Formats: sequence, C-alpha cells, structure tokens
Amino acid sequence: MEYESEAKSSTGSVLSAHQSQPTSPLCTPSSSSSPPPLYSMSQPDYVTIIRQLQEQVATLTAQLGQQEGEGGGRRAAAAMEEATEVAKPQIFDGTPSKVSGFVGACRIYIRTRLKEASVEAQINWVLSYVQGGSADIWKENVLEELETGEIEFENVGEFLAEIRREFGEGDEESVKVAELKKIEQGGRMMEEFVQDFKRTARGSGYEGQPLMEEFKRGMNGGS
Repeated sequence: MEYESEAKSSTGSVLSAHQSQPTSPLCTPSSSSSPPPLYSMSQPDYVTIIRQLQEQVATLTAQLGQQEGEGGGRRAAAAMEEATEVAKPQIFDGTPSKVSGFVGACRIYIRTRLKEASVEAQINWVLSYVQGGSADIWKENVLEELETGEIEFENVGEFLAEIRREFGEGDEESVKVAELKKIEQGGRMMEEFVQDFKRTARGSGYEGQPLMEEFKRGMNGGS
C-alpha cells in the first residue's frame, strides 16, 4: 500500500511538472521575413524634386510653344501667299510693244506661285503663253534646242531676258545696252551707284550673269 501511494504521488508530480511547462508554437516566423523599414524623405528633399520637375515642365512647354509658333508662322505665310491673287500673263504673240508687259507678268507670277518649281518647269510654263504670229516659230525652235541640249538656261530670268532680246524693240533696247556699258561709279557712293545701275539696266534685256558682269565692271575696283 505504501508502494502504491508512493507511485501515485510520483506520477502525479511528473504530470504536474509536464503540464506546467509552456507549450512552444509549432512555427516561429524568422526575423528575415519582416518588411523593410520605409525610407524617410525630409521636407527639403521634396521641395528640391518638385522644383526640378517644374523647371523641366516649363522648358518643355517653351520648346513646344516655339515649335508651334514657327509652324504657325509658316502656315500663315503659305495661306497668305495662296490667297494672294496674281494675274497670269496674257498670250504673247511676238508683238514688240507687248514684250515688256509679258516678261513682267511672267516674273511676278513665277516669284509668287512657281518659285519652288524647277527651271525646266518654269520655262515650259512661260512657253505655254507664247502663241501665235512669229512667236510660234520661235517657240518651236527653242523647244527643239532645249530638248537636244543646244541651249540651256541656269534660271528663268535668263530665259525671260532671251525673250526680251528676241522680241523687244531694237532701238530702245540698244540705247539701254549702250548706257549700261558706259555707266561707272566714279565719285559716287555705292548706294547711289546701285540705284542708278538698276534704272539703267531696266529695259536693257540684261539678266543673270551678263548683268552681274556689267555691274562689276562699272563699280570702282571692279574687273
């Protein structure tokens, strides 16, 4: 009996000791799974970044405005040019008294409407208004010489000068040419000489390189 009581007492003490021990959790999260600490940005850092962004936006806005302004200016100029009414030349039949008006009308129209066209296209456009009388024969000859390469023009101004020489009134043009070949700068200022040279050259039939050669000859120090 004493043995049994001692066994019961011993067993009870063991159970009590076992039950009194705290139970450990099955899985304990490791410290590495904890979320990283958030970066703390100070107030001056925010102000600096915002200021930089504002400056970048202002720069881009200015660039876009400049591009739109340039594009709008070009579009406005093109629209104004398109809206400008320019009279086409009347049909030219070779009459000497009409050559100056014909050449002038062709020059104005080409500068306004056909300045981007090739020299060949500009010359063909002028020839399309040369019809009738002695002008027809001349036009056929010119077209043939252009196609074969016997003659060529660096610009439409030279071609218009050729028309003036071919159909212009000989006496008036001869006088202008003689005056142009005699004009010299002398003791005059360059601006005065230029204006006088322009007045003398008008109606002489000289255009392009021949006209430039006469200008160089007449000015002081020219060759």
